[in-house]
Amino acid sequence: MKAAPALLCLTGFWVGLAHAQSAPEKKNWFDDPFFQVSSGLRACPVPEGPLLTQDEARAVEHWRAERGTSCYQAGRCRLPNSYLYDKGLAAPVAAALAAVPGVQTGSVWVTIQRRWVFLQGCVATPAQITALQQAAQAVPDVEIVVPMLLVGTSGKPRYDVRQP
Repeated sequence: MKAAPALLCLTGFWVGLAHAQSAPEKKNWFDDPFFQVSSGLRACPVPEGPLLTQDEARAVEHWRAERGTSCYQAGRCRLPNSYLYDKGLAAPVAAALAAVPGVQTGSVWVTIQRRWVFLQGCVATPAQITALQQAAQAVPDVEIVVPMLLVGTSGKPRYDVRQP
């Protein structure tokens, strides 16, 4: 009967080891807007979005606070933190991008952080990248648009891909 406690101890060790080796939970700690505009290219690599582990979120907290307030201190923002614009930018950016001719033939996702609009996914033509970038840039309060789009669905994306 002495083998039972040893077996329980060994089982507990393996369960603990498996839990420790599992990937840490990722979530959108700062509630940054992340949404899909179109889904025409089904084979397009899906972006991970603004997901971070708790350790990653802690590592960027100070940087985000500093970056967010520097805009106001430099006189480039009317709000005291550039991240305060992001939720309000989501609907106008989505509408501007949805109005771009041919956008529905691609699969496009958007992340908005500190007035920066990140375009991720796949489009059918290089001209669509330019059109999407110009449409997002025309939205008031958008500071920068970062196009990270693939033409077609092959190639290595310039963004982190969602893991199954």
